Amino acid sequence: MNETEHKRSAARVVDGSKIYGDGTTEVRALDGVTVDFSTGQFTAIMGPSGSGKSTLMHCVAGLDTLTSGQVFLGDTDLGSLSERQLTLLRRHEVGFIFQSFNLLPTLNAQENLTLPLDLAGEKPDPAWLEQVISAVGIGDRLDHRPDQLSGGQQQRVAVARALVSQPSIIFADEPTGNLDSTTGSEVLNFLRSAVDDLGQTLVMVTHDAGAASRADRVLFLADGCIVDEMANPTSDAIFEKIKDLEN
Repeated sequence: MNETEHKRSAARVVDGSKIYGDGTTEVRALDGVTVDFSTGQFTAIMGPSGSGKSTLMHCVAGLDTLTSGQVFLGDTDLGSLSERQLTLLRRHEVGFIFQSFNLLPTLNAQENLTLPLDLAGEKPDPAWLEQVISAVGIGDRLDHRPDQLSGGQQQRVAVARALVSQPSIIFADEPTGNLDSTTGSEVLNFLRSAVDDLGQTLVMVTHDAGAASRADRVLFLADGCIVDEMANPTSDAIFEKIKDLEN
């Protein structure tokens, strides 16, 4: 990947605000946020509870709308799209990984990971599907239903599902929150390799300094604003920054 490609924007927010309520009950979940997520980069978003982390991710992913400002996925202004156009964009350009796995209990692992494409009436690219399954390490569990899989295996299926449509950007909301530290580390290793080896763009919301240290950079939010940014983060440096924000 050359430097020009690396700097290309996968998603960006321009002066984004999200306001709930009005008057004395008004809450500014986001307050004039401008941020860029470069292609092929792993970004972690951190901050105290209520700082706007999930709101920012949901607005960038097209799951929620800004009160004012703009969100772009690539060159597309999400605010210019109809609900149907937005649904199609999310289906083809965006991948999601959730804390709760969100696997359908009646489907086996293979059926779960291809479900978004099946719903769209599309077939996965066979070579890419094989590469993703191999990278996630679930090849011997494809015919197992979620209740026959460990938590780590379920999350790996969820990660593979997010990757299989070859989205432009993947959003991960506390992807290791329900996992023990060893299993969580395995999932984070794969997310890191998805960026390094598969060229994915990843945005992850997390409370875990260790998880965030796997990212290329960390954004710190407080009171709906980006208050700091850290490149090449370490767990200790992140932990100190979070302590400062919470004091």
